[in-house]
Amino acid sequence: MPPRDRGQRRPHGPPGQDANEQLPWAIVYYKTPDGTVPVLEFLDDCPGTVDAQFTAVLDAVAAAPPPRFSGGGKWEAMHGTMGGWYEIRLTGPGREQLRLFCLLENGTSDELAKRGLPRPAIAVITGMRKPWRTVFSERDYQRVRELGREHQQNYPRRIAT
Repeated sequence: MPPRDRGQRRPHGPPGQDANEQLPWAIVYYKTPDGTVPVLEFLDDCPGTVDAQFTAVLDAVAAAPPPRFSGGGKWEAMHGTMGGWYEIRLTGPGREQLRLFCLLENGTSDELAKRGLPRPAIAVITGMRKPWRTVFSERDYQRVRELGREHQQNYPRRIAT
């Protein structure tokens, strides 16, 4: 399989959607002040099948949309210090655990417009991996939360689509 061009993702959402159907939520990727996109760097290091599975879960959640999506163990609301966050959980080769960390961008159309979003969106912030039967440290989660805070402080949001 040829490598994906760094930072290039296919558009999300079906074209020509019926006007009576609710549009799927947009899927956007957090971009750092220096222009890197942490989650795309993470996905570039994932096996192609895992990258495709992450895309499939994101598309399914966006189409549901998120408030109605039944996670099935792959899309989960987080708790404790990660309250307000969602993660996509996948298992890769050798039972390696791979995670994408997401925030929901919803609100009134005026609020969304101030953020530079045409409609509600799933903001994919970053990804992490860990060996099977291990846990992420509080320091790992702190890094994710810092990226999320930085993302939410920008008007309009600094994103890659």
